[in-house]
Amino acid sequence: QVQLVESGGGKVQAGGSLRLSCAASGRTFNIYRLGWFRQAPGKEREFVAAINWSGGSTWFADSVKGRFTVSRDNAKNTVYLQMNSLNAEDTAVYFCAAQVSGYNPTTYSTYDYRGQGTQVTVSS
Repeated sequence: QVQLVESGGGKVQAGGSLRLSCAASGRTFNIYRLGWFRQAPGKEREFVAAINWSGGSTWFADSVKGRFTVSRDNAKNTVYLQMNSLNAEDTAVYFCAAQVSGYNPTTYSTYDYRGQGTQVTVSS
């Protein structure tokens, strides 16, 4: 089993920045990839970004390219989502998820473990 705990959410004004963290524990040696997803009220969950646990390959949704970056600290078993130039459309609950396989990084259902989420609210 892998446990995931997100932190770093909060309220920020448009144009501001936040850094989310996803701390993994348990059988972290099974993790192939960490992904970030978000869900806004009344909307479907959507892919945000993903990073391979080793090797560092990354993926980003078009809506966040150039504004968000994803990085990992294997020594701390933690993945970070740096979010810059935030706007109201970024308001959502952000979830991290861990994948033990190498399946499609943008598809939520291919992830095996999920965190509880952290709220990000951007005011305009």
